[in-house]
Amino acid sequence: MEVKLSESEQYLWDFIQKNITNIPHYSIVKLSELANVSTATIVRTMKKKGYEGFTAFKHSLKEKENTNINFSHLDKIDEGIKMAILKNEQEVIRTINMIEIGNIEDAIQRIHAAKRIMIFARGFSELIAQEMMVKLQLTNKYCELHTDPNIIRNISRKLTKDDVVIFVSLNGETEELVVAAKNCYKAEIGTVLLTASRYSSIMEYIEIPFIGFKSEGSFFPDYEVRSRLPLSIMARILLDSYALRTANSN
Repeated sequence: MEVKLSESEQYLWDFIQKNITNIPHYSIVKLSELANVSTATIVRTMKKKGYEGFTAFKHSLKEKENTNINFSHLDKIDEGIKMAILKNEQEVIRTINMIEIGNIEDAIQRIHAAKRIMIFARGFSELIAQEMMVKLQLTNKYCELHTDPNIIRNISRKLTKDDVVIFVSLNGETEELVVAAKNCYKAEIGTVLLTASRYSSIMEYIEIPFIGFKSEGSFFPDYEVRSRLPLSIMARILLDSYALRTANSN
């Protein structure tokens, strides 16, 4: 499971997200003063979030400043708009950087060899899964999408080694998807996972995982509508690669 932040660490992380455009210009002492937390809390928070320290975190933010997004032609840009753009930019760039090229090759070969592709997804991830199914069918691949919990459980027990299952799950904790992945694992069915959670329950049963970057927070905090952009990026890269491979082999 992902490392849980303490109350003070979560407060600091929320402060950072709200002031993300200014953070690269702060020293650790300045951030400590503005957020009213200790420098030790800053260091602990950075380590829990996967960075060596505050300097490394700032370096990652400055790298994003060197991308092609240019706000300079606007005399005044709303901070909310800028934050929304940068949040999506971060998800795209960091997700692409996290993809293991070897996994793309392995997944392409798995899909090519399979007689049937089954896609299992729930909730908002179904939209991405629907697009994946259509694209696979356009390459003349037999593909089914299942979103009903009971059907997912039942079908996962009836697959053969000629099948490959693609799971699309943001957090990797949806019960019926975990059960289905476990069934596939026991039957030695090939599996591919698109997720944004490295330490989820489903991971231990997956053959080929694609893990994207999930940004903190949501612009719709009262609803469970976290961004699926990382999943969409990985799905597009995988299927575009497969389509190109298929076209070149004909």
